[in-house]
Amino acid sequence: MTPDRFFSLLLALQTRETITTGDLADQVGVSVRTVLRDLRWLQEAGFPILVERGRWGGVTLLPGGALDTSRLTPTERDHLALHGLDDEQRRQLGAAADSRRAHKKVAVRRSAPSLLPLSAVVTTDNRPWFGPDAQGADPSAIIGDVRRGVRLRILYRRSAEAGPTWQVVDPYGLLAKAGRWYLVADRAGVPRLYSLERLVDWRPMRVPRRLRPETTLAGAAAELTARWETTDALQVHAVLQARQLDRARRILGSRLTVHPPEGGDEVAITVTYRELEAVRQLLQFAESITVTDPPEARARIQELARSVLHHYS
Repeated sequence: MTPDRFFSLLLALQTRETITTGDLADQVGVSVRTVLRDLRWLQEAGFPILVERGRWGGVTLLPGGALDTSRLTPTERDHLALHGLDDEQRRQLGAAADSRRAHKKVAVRRSAPSLLPLSAVVTTDNRPWFGPDAQGADPSAIIGDVRRGVRLRILYRRSAEAGPTWQVVDPYGLLAKAGRWYLVADRAGVPRLYSLERLVDWRPMRVPRRLRPETTLAGAAAELTARWETTDALQVHAVLQARQLDRARRILGSRLTVHPPEGGDEVAITVTYRELEAVRQLLQFAESITVTDPPEARARIQELARSVLHHYS
């Protein structure tokens, strides 16, 4: 939700006792489906909004949900719409203070709350389990150059390369995902994700960024993350002991597909990888798993097992 739509929705609700979702969509300039999604977000954020369906239904902002917009600065309005980041990520962006002030100014005050606030019953920690502390470029250091809307010349080290190389990119912005920060940018018109952990250095250029038409930061990030998770090249088929299935689900996550039936001592599974070398992940299941196909995955598992045996012999 953009800051303008956020304030347009609340102001429309404050000026009308009850308004239909259709009228609200027309007033804000979006579809009814988008309005319903935005209303759910406002409800989750703590605003007392009542949505009644049916012929005589409508949307009502209950007492205690007024928004004092006169006290918000433009920067605070911007940060108010920046949801989905935890406190640590806001601090890394240098946005913690502005975000706290914005939320404090628009906080919903209830004299006799019937429900505990979400902040009292929900906590977040999106750092990966047992992951090392993030290194590389600091998000707060690069965000200023990204906001200038210019091309960047970055010194980046890819995982398969011995050393970093310089390249020119057109940045959309930063993505926070699974406790890590990424630069979302086009390189020669092709969208890419650059981990800040591997970003050695960068230089802003005097040329405005050139992005693909109709492409936003959110759209580019969704395209890249979906491609990363779904366009894998290697399907590894195996038989797993059923007692290890819960553990496999925790470790393999969305890579794992379990084939029915699941009632016996063993279960057929498929694990999706982007490259053959990643099958070494299956070694931790030891004799509990048997890779059946493809032949190159089975052969690589045998090589890795012999290497481990030779190391400890």
